[in-house]
Amino acid sequence: MRPRVGIIGNSYLLNDNYPVHAGGTMSSEAIAEVSDCLPLMIPADPRFVSVEELLHNCDGFLLTGGRPNVHPNEYGETETEAHGAFDRARDAITLPLVRACVERGQPFLGICRGFQEVNVAMGGSLYPEIRDLPGRMNHRMPPDGTIEEKFALRHVVSFPKEGVFAQLFGADQVMTNTLHGQGIKEPGHRIVIEGTAPDGTPEAIYVKDAPGFTLAVQWHPEYQAPTDPVSRPLFEAFGAAVHAWATTR
Repeated sequence: MRPRVGIIGNSYLLNDNYPVHAGGTMSSEAIAEVSDCLPLMIPADPRFVSVEELLHNCDGFLLTGGRPNVHPNEYGETETEAHGAFDRARDAITLPLVRACVERGQPFLGICRGFQEVNVAMGGSLYPEIRDLPGRMNHRMPPDGTIEEKFALRHVVSFPKEGVFAQLFGADQVMTNTLHGQGIKEPGHRIVIEGTAPDGTPEAIYVKDAPGFTLAVQWHPEYQAPTDPVSRPLFEAFGAAVHAWATTR
């Protein structure tokens, strides 16, 4: 039996009136085909699941991207129009889930919003719109175009030569896509920022001295993960950590 990876779902309105929990097929593909784990979609809402149940039933977690943002109340700031839409139910699940995984050594991989959740869970804060900051580029997804154009490689991410990510990728620079509006303002307790974009925006982090796999990236490595030379080693390493955790249960 393959180890089980809980994929954090997002709340949407299908056809503008039918509420659903959903996740991208490419996330399931990355977990099943590259990490060699069983992908399980999680309805991230405390009405339906608890953190304790998730920790018991899953071996690892994929903290996915999503259009709604972490609510600024979670990092001590006041909501503004620039902060965009929110998913308070997801906040209520993922933030304590991250902290529990860090303590237990249970592996997770954070992507985009998931990257931001890891920082906030550890006490960090976020900028509501980094393209409005002096000297920053627009990291948002292009509003038009094909899926290939929206997920196209758009900028370099640089890493310290002896760091965790450089060792993982076998390089101190990689090209990535970029589809996010918010970004790290203040890093959380024990958050190590290793990857940065050319404009200084944090792109890759992990939790210092955590007993398990805690890597998170601001880009979307799930896109073409089975064949992409950057995405594949990231999901392979995550899968190895999940398999290792499962053998200890």
